Amino acid sequence: MKAARLVDGELTVIDAPTPEPGVDQALVRITAAGVCHSDLHLARGDWAGVPSDGERPLGHEAIGVVEALGPGAERWVSVGDRVILGLGGTGGTDWCGACEFCLSGKPRHCTRSSGIMGVFAEQFAVYAPGLVVVPDSLADEEAPLACGGLTAYGAVKKLFDHGVIPGSTVAVLGAAGGLGHYAVQLLKAFGYRVVGIDVGEERLEFIRSLGADAAVTPDDAAAAVADTGGAHASLVFAARIDAFQLGLQILRRSGLFVGVAIPASSDGLIQISPFQLLMGDPTIVFSAVGTVQDMRELVDLAARGVVRTHVSRTGPLSELDTIFDELAGARYLGRAVITDLSS
Repeated sequence: MKAARLVDGELTVIDAPTPEPGVDQALVRITAAGVCHSDLHLARGDWAGVPSDGERPLGHEAIGVVEALGPGAERWVSVGDRVILGLGGTGGTDWCGACEFCLSGKPRHCTRSSGIMGVFAEQFAVYAPGLVVVPDSLADEEAPLACGGLTAYGAVKKLFDHGVIPGSTVAVLGAAGGLGHYAVQLLKAFGYRVVGIDVGEERLEFIRSLGADAAVTPDDAAAAVADTGGAHASLVFAARIDAFQLGLQILRRSGLFVGVAIPASSDGLIQISPFQLLMGDPTIVFSAVGTVQDMRELVDLAARGVVRTHVSRTGPLSELDTIFDELAGARYLGRAVITDLSS
């Protein structure tokens, strides 16, 4: 089978053996795979401490069809099921289901859990309990829901966890991007006032088309939330430290800051003084991926038309490196999807 691999830091497409599904695993033939900004960071070695030597798989959001089952996997899926897989890559696979983290809805922290990586391939063996069956009405090009959509949904649900009620003003930084455009749709569906922040008139117009109450550049962000004394919450999907800083700066007192993107290590660190913490009293959290139940909820929302993936770029596996270049240059809105894994 064809598969994309990072070999000593260089992206290449190789002929790899078809994986055999193990205990509780399903073999899935991938019909579409989303290209996430995290894949770009991994391919370009942007994150300090993440190895790039040797041969490493890439890709963590996909839709496909179950072709074979390992022992025990029949409890969760059947051959022929059309499924979405990924859980945001770090959403976990092979969790124990009984530890404090699993029982509190945080299986990615389970000591048995591992990430999903390698769906830029014709076939992929995956932990069957992490799969969610999708309806025929959900197109293959909705594959980015598996990470981009799920991660945005998980971030939006943090508002409920921290008492930011519908009607509140929420700033979305990187609102035209692969994750942010999901968040704008979800926030509006849930009744929030949305201020989308991005750069360039094309991106701002795209944010308006998603239903945002305001679409502004970073320079105008503070003024856009001034009428409520600042944003009740900031969701930061832009993978830049200056976006994190802005998200903190435009919060109202006792506001909620939700970091989502992971900037390149070369961007530096977030800076906030103890005095800022004292006077602003923010709640600062990070939101990563989601659970199987979150994925089920999101699939249902997508099937009902509440949220959709804006796909600006499709192509075969052989164009992955070019798509990475385009993603790095912010040359398209929304998402890119690999629709042919065999060439």
